[in-house]
Amino acid sequence: MNADQGLKHHHILTNGIRLHYVAAGPEDGPPTVLLHGFPEFWRAWERQIGPLARAGFRVIVPDLRGYNLSEKPPGVGAYRIDTLQRDVSGLIQALGYERANVVGHDWGGIIAWALAIRQPEVVDRLAILNAPHPGASREGFRKPAQWRRSWYIFFFQLPWLPERFLHRFGEWALRGSQPDAYTPQDRELYRQAWDQPGAATAMISYYRALGRSAGAASASDAALQVRVPTLVLWGDQDGALLPELADGLERWVPDVRVVRFPRASHWVMRDEPLRVNNLISEFLSS
Repeated sequence: MNADQGLKHHHILTNGIRLHYVAAGPEDGPPTVLLHGFPEFWRAWERQIGPLARAGFRVIVPDLRGYNLSEKPPGVGAYRIDTLQRDVSGLIQALGYERANVVGHDWGGIIAWALAIRQPEVVDRLAILNAPHPGASREGFRKPAQWRRSWYIFFFQLPWLPERFLHRFGEWALRGSQPDAYTPQDRELYRQAWDQPGAATAMISYYRALGRSAGAASASDAALQVRVPTLVLWGDQDGALLPELADGLERWVPDVRVVRFPRASHWVMRDEPLRVNNLISEFLSS
């Protein structure tokens, strides 16, 4: 399926900003929101949209705030996790739904975890791809090996310089995937998204806002509980996140299933789309 076949592009106001999103699948199908990460945009999910739509889901794929065609409010404070979480809950409600399935990768997964923890009433089922639960992240970032993998977080705290290197960093990050995960045409579309006015600073502001976000550093295990059925898909060849970040999640997520992909990278939905699509579809249908 061509990435644009059967898609409709929309803009919607939510949480005080304008978000761009694409939608596919039957309008009366179970609403399923796919959240991309850094340095991507809605096309991160182009290998999932068609299969999920054909399986009967109403697939809704936003550009997160600051990305591609969505609004890019100024200021680091506009990119706190609690604000990003409210964008998604607002999107679900603005579209007329009380609840939705939520699927998130990387930053989209971080936002999805926050939504399920803080606003579980809007989440039906949760699927996470290579994004650590905040409790697991707290434990994992006590290890020097994880800090070494996360060197770029420190780099992104610098003023203006990270914006200058966004293209180079984005292309380097995507090269961690399997050779056929991103075509030359894909990469050109990504570069066009990064070049949208204000996008570079907005995208990097997610990392600059980490210290201002209400994090899990002092939160109790009880405050980090996820009470919705959860599927975690994890590419073990992730160059940014240790594999053990997907271990022991039952501590915070009682109803969780973890599926590992030994040969997949951080970009698991691009590396092994057929298996990912089948697992997500079966999980959301159960």
